[in-house]
Amino acid sequence: MAWSHGTFYWNELMTRDVARAKKFYADTMGWSYDAMPMGGGGTYWLAKSGDAIVGGLFDMSGPEFKGMPESWMSYIAVDNVDERVKKATAAGAKVMKPAFDVPNVGRIVMLLEPGGAGIGWMTPAN
Repeated sequence: MAWSHGTFYWNELMTRDVARAKKFYADTMGWSYDAMPMGGGGTYWLAKSGDAIVGGLFDMSGPEFKGMPESWMSYIAVDNVDERVKKATAAGAKVMKPAFDVPNVGRIVMLLEPGGAGIGWMTPAN
């Protein structure tokens, strides 16, 4: 997937009930799903409309997500997550989940921008 700095890159539903969410979007949007194994034994679900991948579903039932609301999270592509986080926090953002690497996907951070909206920033691996 081609990307450029400052553009929306990915959307995922962060949910505590993946089965319910998959059924809802299958019933209402006609989506199907492909399983993508994650480290630690979890599964990330790629949502598809026909053959096109349109987003992902992520199980956030673990304790590290305590206090985070179930919601759709959008990710903006950035040239360097770590450098951009410094600028974001200096500009009033708060880090919800510190930067982490996802093999073959990229480096990701989850922020609360100054108005309180959640946003993910990522430097894609490709």
